[in-house]
Amino acid sequence: MREVTKKSKLQVPSNGIGEASADKIGNYRWLICSLLFAATTINYIDRQILGLLKPELEKNFHWTETDYSRIVMAFTACYAFGLLFYGRLIDKIGTKLGYIISVSVWSVAAMLHSTIRTTLGFAAVRGLLGLSESGNYPAGVKTVAEWFPKRERALAIGILDSGSNIGACVGPILVPWLLLSYGWRAAFIITGSLGFLWLIVWISFYQVPSKQRRLTKSEFQYINSDEDEKVESDQLPAMSWKQLLRMKQTWAFIAGKFFTDPIWFFFLFWLPSYFNNYFHLDLKKPSLPLVIIYSGTMIGSLGGGYLSSWLIKKGWNVHKARKMALLISAICVIPIMTTRYTTNMWFVVALISLSAAANQAWSANIFAIVPDMFPKKAVSSVVGLGGMIGAIGSLLFPIFIGFILDYYKNAGNIVTGYNIIFLVCGTSFMLAWLIIHLLTRKMDSKTANG
Repeated sequence: MREVTKKSKLQVPSNGIGEASADKIGNYRWLICSLLFAATTINYIDRQILGLLKPELEKNFHWTETDYSRIVMAFTACYAFGLLFYGRLIDKIGTKLGYIISVSVWSVAAMLHSTIRTTLGFAAVRGLLGLSESGNYPAGVKTVAEWFPKRERALAIGILDSGSNIGACVGPILVPWLLLSYGWRAAFIITGSLGFLWLIVWISFYQVPSKQRRLTKSEFQYINSDEDEKVESDQLPAMSWKQLLRMKQTWAFIAGKFFTDPIWFFFLFWLPSYFNNYFHLDLKKPSLPLVIIYSGTMIGSLGGGYLSSWLIKKGWNVHKARKMALLISAICVIPIMTTRYTTNMWFVVALISLSAAANQAWSANIFAIVPDMFPKKAVSSVVGLGGMIGAIGSLLFPIFIGFILDYYKNAGNIVTGYNIIFLVCGTSFMLAWLIIHLLTRKMDSKTANG
């Protein structure tokens, strides 16, 4: 372990680490960030493939919509539980081993889909996939906390999170081609194997900064340049669930996830149906409106991360910068409520694109506030806890959506149902921001140390 002092400039003993001139920081941390981006992309491809193969699998296994919904629920329920489990586990065993376990198990689970011959079997392997894939975000955010100073964390998390958008775009292109060329069983095997290829690179190139011999002295100093106390967080005692739940900062993150995660799931699963019902969009053909909306989410991930990082570099307090970025993101979601006043499809596409991009900008910054407010040894636990509550919200919100849409569909005006849901989408982020602001006001002028 490298020793650190209370000086603003770290002293690094000679241990074989590459030297670099003081004016050249180095970019090894961005290589690590690219690995996190790749892991998230693979995570979403393996997650999305079942939905893309649904028409084919329905023919083979004679699924009803109820059968399919139960398979989806098995994944979501196990994913919610897994977030809590992996969050704690990764704080104990570290990011390198945590990722190895998570990616190994989810890749095996993804490939096991190819061997299943019953509906119950699909529910079982889907549950295993959900349990193991839940390790991605707790491990990813903790890795960012280890490898980036506060001024760059939101941007790095934005890059990590944009992998979900790329995965959502790559899947619909890759999976149909695999299905037509090799069949559905081979599609599961090939996409599942991507995780093992990623693991080869991860094992070869990853260590925590203090042990990474490829890292230059100047970049190591830069990574640790904004530490208030020059003490490695792994020397601090672990925090119990009881301690974390007593902290207002924990509840701020929980609120930020509970009120906003369900909106992202709505954007993913119900927007195609909305455009089909309102604008009679043929979903059997390439849908430019949906391509525009989902492509915009990647811009939101990167732009939201860049915004708070830019404010910090301009001299803003870290917590004020994050909350300003969250506030701007919340405000940019509000225009979705005005879709009821227009019948122009492209104007609606513009409004929803802005809101969906703002959703992802919010995501980049809501994850970034965790390493800002907690010791590194508690980061994965808090991300897992908040992620679990967000997943529970994502389970509950579809019940509300189904009730509203069924009611107005039976009344012959399903578009009104969508307009009501858009009202909820437009207000939920501001409600979450107000709760975060009230719970963290005292942190605007100081940094919490847990």
